[in-house]
Amino acid sequence: MLTIADIEAARERIRGGIYESPCVESIPLSQLTGAHIRCKLDYLQRTGSFKERGARNALLQLTPEQRLRGVIAASAGNHAQGVAYHGSLLGIPVTVVMPKFAALVKVTNCRHLGATVVLHGADLTEARAEAEAIAARDGLTFLHPFDNEHVIAGQGTIALEILEQAPDLQAIVAPVGGGGLIAGIGTVVAARRPEVRVIGVEPERAACLTAALGAGHPVPVRLSPTLADGLAVAQLGARPYEILKRVVHQVVTVDEAAIALAVLRLIELEKSVVEGAGAAPLAAFLAGRLGALAGQKVVLVLCGGNIDLTMLDRVIEVGLVADGRLSRFTVSISDRPGGLARLAEVIASTGASIKEIVHDRAFSGPDLSEVRIVCIVETTGHDHVAALHRALDAAGVPLVG
Repeated sequence: MLTIADIEAARERIRGGIYESPCVESIPLSQLTGAHIRCKLDYLQRTGSFKERGARNALLQLTPEQRLRGVIAASAGNHAQGVAYHGSLLGIPVTVVMPKFAALVKVTNCRHLGATVVLHGADLTEARAEAEAIAARDGLTFLHPFDNEHVIAGQGTIALEILEQAPDLQAIVAPVGGGGLIAGIGTVVAARRPEVRVIGVEPERAACLTAALGAGHPVPVRLSPTLADGLAVAQLGARPYEILKRVVHQVVTVDEAAIALAVLRLIELEKSVVEGAGAAPLAAFLAGRLGALAGQKVVLVLCGGNIDLTMLDRVIEVGLVADGRLSRFTVSISDRPGGLARLAEVIASTGASIKEIVHDRAFSGPDLSEVRIVCIVETTGHDHVAALHRALDAAGVPLVG
């Protein structure tokens, strides 16, 4: 079983090769959540994720023969990049198997870091099976992204830093994928500060820790597409589970709207671009799942910044909708001159800004004097949207549908 001594040894082993990221106080997030928030900024690692910690620790413990033959990893991106980067620094050949859906930026980054990239499978489970098959065929060492004690020990070094940087903290909130990160954190906290609460956050669409705790052992869960793609793991690791059933205090799930809103809030309030997985701890606050932490000193582990830039604008728009700052509605108005102008006047009178208007004549019904208008407007929040709807109704332009 993993011990605090293993994690302390890992810290010394990887020291100098890993960035000791800051753990900074956030006044805006504290005001937003009602807790005293610090953010552990591990997305500032060279490859944008905490995964470097476990990758380097595992690579440094290979035998000379294993180093010569090389290693193989399976990952949607962050573990792959961590292994590729530190493999290149240590002169170890690296092959990574990534699902076909992996973000192109992560695929490109792995290749730039010198790794051989194999795209295989629709999800991480299929990619991992292929990686294990290649490892057996070619004599490579397979580095599991979370079900590996050397990897877990490396991830746990983040908690040693947190306890030094925030000695008065009362809770750590961390994302959960396969469980390696939070297992490492929980091991450190249980040994050093057992009164500190360790809270895991996972997407509703990939809630493998919740399922494991409910069943009493890791079980497969049905995955659905999630903005927190780095947490999309079908089954919790066996080694992390044996640790987590003893050290985790609470696990909460968050929906896609909360994750998108968390990404948006971090951009706006912290000027930080964090991927969905890294934003999950804040999403738990925004979803109202951590109200019991109000007034407490809490560290949010923001551990990944590799968001797909081609998806960022969509994530922001989903966040704006969840925040009530982007609204769409349909009304029926007169198709005669002045009808659209009157609608625009009503919208303008509430202070909303028209972003897009589409005429829908084909499906407006049998009354040819009427036309349906689909409007997208910018507003300041849900109260503003409600006020706009009331103004439309008062002007005789009720919503349709």
